[in-house]
Amino acid sequence: MNCTYTYPTGYQIMKVYWTKGDVKDNGEFPDLSEDPEYSQRLQYLGDKQKNCTIRLSHVTLKDSRMYYFRFTTNVCAENWTCNPGVYLAVTDPPENAVIYNSPSCEIVSGDSVTLICISDSNPPAEIYWYKGGTFVGSQRIYSISKISSDDSGEYKCRSINEHGEKYSDAVTLNIMYPPRRVSVSIIPSGQIWAGDSVTLNCSSDSNPPAEISWFKGRMFVGSGRIFNIPKISSDDSGEYKCKSKNKHGEKYSDALTVNIMHPPRSVSVSIIQSGQILEGDSVTLTCSSDSNPPALNFSWFKGTTYLKWGQTYNISKISSDDSGEYKCISINEHGEKYSDNVTLNVMYPPRNVSVLITGSGEIVSGDSVTLICSSDSNPPALNFSWFKENESLAVGSGQSFGALQSGRFYCQAQNQHGSQRSDAVTVTGEAFINTLLYLHIIHQFGELIMMIFLFQFTMMMLGM
Repeated sequence: MNCTYTYPTGYQIMKVYWTKGDVKDNGEFPDLSEDPEYSQRLQYLGDKQKNCTIRLSHVTLKDSRMYYFRFTTNVCAENWTCNPGVYLAVTDPPENAVIYNSPSCEIVSGDSVTLICISDSNPPAEIYWYKGGTFVGSQRIYSISKISSDDSGEYKCRSINEHGEKYSDAVTLNIMYPPRRVSVSIIPSGQIWAGDSVTLNCSSDSNPPAEISWFKGRMFVGSGRIFNIPKISSDDSGEYKCKSKNKHGEKYSDALTVNIMHPPRSVSVSIIQSGQILEGDSVTLTCSSDSNPPALNFSWFKGTTYLKWGQTYNISKISSDDSGEYKCISINEHGEKYSDNVTLNVMYPPRNVSVLITGSGEIVSGDSVTLICSSDSNPPALNFSWFKENESLAVGSGQSFGALQSGRFYCQAQNQHGSQRSDAVTVTGEAFINTLLYLHIIHQFGELIMMIFLFQFTMMMLGM
């Protein structure tokens, strides 16, 4: 600071010094050359007699103030002050640019957030705000009224005046928010076969990261971002969804359907007919199976003989000829499978009832002729009755009958579903007449015969 001064003739200069103008407690002005903040930086460039120029080095913004030159003479120790003084204006580019954010604790989506840029500069600096490298504002205070996750990132301010510029350190805004955009993806993405390894992945956007839970329908099945089924089966088919949860909220994904492909299994035949099947009934057989995709091709067999195509097989008026073992085959694009055999046992009353005659059919004197009744029925007939033609009362029962007399005989076979009689057969011979004659002789000559018998027995006992 350039400085010159004059003083009255005859005066002698005793002391010259520069002061800040601050008054000490004892009323003296401080000498800068004795001030620790200035003593090492203050240098007099003149002779102090008329030239009071000084140099103040390493100035800072704190050195900006009024400075006064003073001197003291030998006349009554008078103190003279240069007035007005000199104002030292120290200019400086911005320094110490910092950001204060409010609130300084955890920021949740929807909060109001304020960033303040503070810098030390002379003259005052202009302030510019950046998010990453993008300009977002130009005031000392930058406010976001309803902050969202899109506002997350690094913010810094730029302080600039005519002497320079300075950037603050970056401040990171980390916005907390509940899960959103929760979804499930599946690997593999195409058709899934029984036995495949299947991985479900739950993705969500949240801060802090969410905990993941898995559900099949409403049943909890696992936790973690990835849910793996190493060997999937049809039992694993169904709707899966994940729940993403953090301390700020939770959200479910949409359901994802896992559809397992497999060939037919559990193939079976059902009979739409309650109770026993009677000849003449209408009977429907239905083939059912578990397959994915559903089987569309069904075929029917009786034994090894192909019958027809279709899921049902109908017999409108069943007969005994339809009795036997039936099965179906179920086919889809992934394979085929036969059902077990189902037996149709058709019930019917006796038919084709006939009489078999053993021997010639002629009765020899003293013998009988055996007649046997045969029939076709289901269940087999257990009740047989024998009749002589033109007589209403049965002459015998059982499947065989011994005829002791000639005549025309027939049998009747019966089960719980009905009865049928045979045609009559003819038995010939004299057995009946001889028998009557024999009985008549015994009746007329019984006493004589008895006497003869006793006589012969007595002679035998006497040895004669």
